[in-house]
Amino acid sequence: MVTRTYQERFKTLQGVFDNHTERNLFELESHKVFDELISPLKVGKESNVFLAKKRSAGNEEYVIVKIYRVQNCDFKRMFEYIRKDPRYMFLKQKRREIIFSWTQREYRNLIAAAKAGVNVPKAISWRSHILVEELIGEPAPPLKDLPPKNPKKFFALVIEEVKKLYQGGLIHGDLSAFNILNDHEKPYLIDFSQATVTKTPNSEELLERDIKNICQFFKKLGVKADAEEIKQEIIKLEPKTINRYNKKE
Repeated sequence: MVTRTYQERFKTLQGVFDNHTERNLFELESHKVFDELISPLKVGKESNVFLAKKRSAGNEEYVIVKIYRVQNCDFKRMFEYIRKDPRYMFLKQKRREIIFSWTQREYRNLIAAAKAGVNVPKAISWRSHILVEELIGEPAPPLKDLPPKNPKKFFALVIEEVKKLYQGGLIHGDLSAFNILNDHEKPYLIDFSQATVTKTPNSEELLERDIKNICQFFKKLGVKADAEEIKQEIIKLEPKTINRYNKKE
């Protein structure tokens, strides 16, 4: 069985492929979301990111599969973040329910960001605690590992993405050089699990933190940036209201 193959192939990743995870991976495979996991790209305490192969019309392509570790996730911390999001205001403080909603929210956020014209990976599917999304590049490295050739130009592009995201009704909430990809001098924003709607009570605080993180990184590359001025520019924009009842937003 495919599930046993994963347990055998990824023996070093203890506790990742439990029965629940294997069952959901099998369901995603049976629905042709992808064909098989190839290799881990990022191993973390709360989630693991895998490269997966997908065969389509005789061609092979690759996608990203992000698996949250249900038993390892700090679900209480997650709950403190997600309960402020109007889309999840009635969420109960139960481990599995929180983690599954966290995964669903990342999927919804990617769809909403893409609708707003933001450079993000395409959200392909989600099931339980597993998210499947488009692979950017081969894969494209994070900004921290590949600074841009023209920092001033790249900085302007990143700020433009943040503006589009805000107008689309979202704030990333955890933006930094770790989750901005540099794909041939084009920025892509990733890791949207903490992104929240602009109607969230602490949204301006999260936006300010995002902008400060970006400005601090680019200042080290010689770019002059005023975080407060940029924030004021952004909050003057008219954000879209995201409907909490629409699971595609």
